[in-house]
Amino acid sequence: MDSSPKQSQREKLEAWLRYYDDLNLGEFYTDRRTMGNRPTKRLAENAPATMAAVRPAIASAPLKTAPPIPALPIVNAPSLFEAVDRVENDTLERIREDLGECTRCRLHKQRNKIVFGAGNPHAELVFVGEGPGHDEDVQGLPFVGRAGKLLTQMIEAMGLQRDDVYICNVVKCRPPENRKPEDDEVATCSPYLYRQLDTIAPKAIVCLGGTAAQALLKTKDSISRFRGQWFDYRNTKLLVTYHPAYLLRNPNAKGDVWKDLQKVMALLGLKTKKASQ
Repeated sequence: MDSSPKQSQREKLEAWLRYYDDLNLGEFYTDRRTMGNRPTKRLAENAPATMAAVRPAIASAPLKTAPPIPALPIVNAPSLFEAVDRVENDTLERIREDLGECTRCRLHKQRNKIVFGAGNPHAELVFVGEGPGHDEDVQGLPFVGRAGKLLTQMIEAMGLQRDDVYICNVVKCRPPENRKPEDDEVATCSPYLYRQLDTIAPKAIVCLGGTAAQALLKTKDSISRFRGQWFDYRNTKLLVTYHPAYLLRNPNAKGDVWKDLQKVMALLGLKTKKASQ
């Protein structure tokens, strides 16, 4: 067998070892069979002479400092969460025009009318519900059925009229059989809700039910975790309470809702004109 490849590798290895030996790095390889008898060169033996030669060069070399990093200007800009979905110089009319005869999710297939929202476009108070029911789907207006009549009573108990506030929903089309909107339906429709709230810029938002609260607070927690508490939403105070439809099924919860509404009244400086219903 030809041994020339092995011989070439050996010569290269020996050349490298001689090179490192010339650098006073000591032997890379020690034969364990003779390591007790063989002297080993150490870097420490040559360290004083080496360092003496290096020190003058270090002392004479000018110190180099990194250039200063310029300070970045502080910009009073909205956070990423607040900036997303915002449209410059937006209006409710423009939002409704952009929504059009929406076919972006499956809810359009069985709807009769889109329920965009209604009320004062400059309202200090906005109520946000889950989605239209049967009566709303027929009339194209939010909260006009039995739950809507109860909401009207709640608003009047606060010393306001429906025309004083703005009322809308998370989804603008009626879910079949009044079921809860699916996550993808909420995700498709909620940007229009965000734009509505940004345009109106109310002092207070009242979420009626868990679906509205979850859509605006970006959470999956149940309403029992945050009902009656204040939250900050895009420079607006947001409070969560029960949906009027829930109160129709659970009249005993009306007292809790009235306590929640009194918190809103205190924020807006309202006084009752008549007793709660």
